[in-house]
Amino acid sequence: MLLTTTPTIEGSKITRYCGIVTGEAILGANLFKDLFAGIRDMVGGRSATYERELQRARDIALQEIEQRAKDAGANAVIGIDLDYEVLGAQNGMLMVSASGTAVVAE
Repeated sequence: MLLTTTPTIEGSKITRYCGIVTGEAILGANLFKDLFAGIRDMVGGRSATYERELQRARDIALQEIEQRAKDAGANAVIGIDLDYEVLGAQNGMLMVSASGTAVVAE
């Protein structure tokens, strides 16, 4: 299945629009991960822990839209938009949401 942020697929013709598909992933951040990420941020480094969690959440959200597109009979998703948010009372949760249009392309 082709997943793309572009509104069209170069060299392909869209023959059917199957609807909007979405996927979300919300992951809680662990207290120890937060502690070590905070220390790393204080000394100016990158937080590999948060980067891995964001990647995992993004992968989950994209897998969800892919599955929903397959269920709708599509072979591609175009116009994908990814959004990132922090949630929770202490901003202790990461959310990635993905949306796009499921299509049949030839």
